[in-house]
Amino acid sequence: MRLPSSLQARLALAIGLGVAVLWVVTSLITAATIRSEIDEVFDSALQETAQRILPLAVQDIFEREDDGTEQLITTLREHDEFLTYVVRNKAGRVLLRSHDADIRDFPPYSEIGFVQTATHRLYYDAALGDEFNIAIAEPLDHRAEVSRETLMALGLPLFILLPLTLGGIWVLVRLMLRPLRGFRAGVASRDGNDLTPVDTGDLPDEITPVAEAVNALLARLQRTLAAERSFTANAAHELRTPVAAALAQTQRLGAETGEEGTRKRADDIEASLKRLNRLSEKLMQMARAEGANLLSDTPHDLAVVLRMVADDLAHADNGNRLMLDLPPEPVMSRVDADAFAIATRNLLENALRHGDENAPVNVTLKQDGTLYVVNAGPVVAPEVLGVLTQRFARGDSSAKGSGLGLAIVNTIANGIGGKLDISSPATGRNDGVQVILHLPQLSFSDLGTDTDGSYRDKEQ
Repeated sequence: MRLPSSLQARLALAIGLGVAVLWVVTSLITAATIRSEIDEVFDSALQETAQRILPLAVQDIFEREDDGTEQLITTLREHDEFLTYVVRNKAGRVLLRSHDADIRDFPPYSEIGFVQTATHRLYYDAALGDEFNIAIAEPLDHRAEVSRETLMALGLPLFILLPLTLGGIWVLVRLMLRPLRGFRAGVASRDGNDLTPVDTGDLPDEITPVAEAVNALLARLQRTLAAERSFTANAAHELRTPVAAALAQTQRLGAETGEEGTRKRADDIEASLKRLNRLSEKLMQMARAEGANLLSDTPHDLAVVLRMVADDLAHADNGNRLMLDLPPEPVMSRVDADAFAIATRNLLENALRHGDENAPVNVTLKQDGTLYVVNAGPVVAPEVLGVLTQRFARGDSSAKGSGLGLAIVNTIANGIGGKLDISSPATGRNDGVQVILHLPQLSFSDLGTDTDGSYRDKEQ
């Protein structure tokens, strides 16, 4: 038998079974004790009855004329006769018997005392020098029935109270484990953006050391993540200046040299420095995405931020492949404007870079804060889609890129309580890739309007 995995179920089961076993053992011991006492009482009743009846029977025999026939004692009314008796003389002839006595149940007299047959418990006594003897018999079935009813009376509460006891134990154990469930929920709610200690105030003393060890582990993990993020951000930031200086010197060298081989090497160095510059920028964005404060207290219009990012990319790309579809009303959300700009920029860059160069990129922002980015291009296999949100995953594309764009977007989506969905082919098409970014947003109806016409949060 496999034990339940729940501590609550194990405690309730163990205590319930312990109570049940204890009750059964106690009932059996009590039943055995009662059976012994019942036998003593019944044996005493047999002796008392024999000693009461025998003198009366002897007196009756002497007073009546002995005609050689036995006398059958009649009864006043019908009743269950548990005790029957037979009076015999020394020769063994039956002189007197009760109305329900069966001679076959009474073995011949041998001595005073108890005798037990297969069906009856008997007591023999004698008077006048064994001239007369009496046998009192009681059916063993009667004693067994009394013992059985006693045992049932003891065991019946077990079947009634045991389920109630188990239910009560379950409720009590559940109440006692409520602080532990609260601590478990607190630990489960922690992630890379929230590694604060979990409250241990109501935990029992046996669990407190474990909880303190968990909080200590969270603290160490928080320091480690903070150090890693700080190093990534600082390293990326510190790289920008020397990379920019080296890029400027390389461009100047290429412009000033007249040798074709030197100019080609300068162009290669320039391309490598630009890739390094883009990578450092992506690393800074990743550090920002993994940090806290991805939500702001002040709501922003996501449509304005999206249009600014799209305009900047259209200018940098020297073209306008981005086709924006924005709602007529503001799309208000507490998502930090910088975080949303980083996410949308990476999505749009990814679509422009890896999509069909001759096809537009459709960008749609819904009123509920859902962003759709659809680009044309070859269908991406499902196994490739599953790894695109991992760091430095590039799929089958040969286009330039760091492999961090979708990883940054996915990190931001998780940090703000959103969700990133990627599918290929795009909905309603036979090709392309569709990326859907679900963002928590503050609807237009939840906002009030200030006197100057700007929007404000009603909760403020």
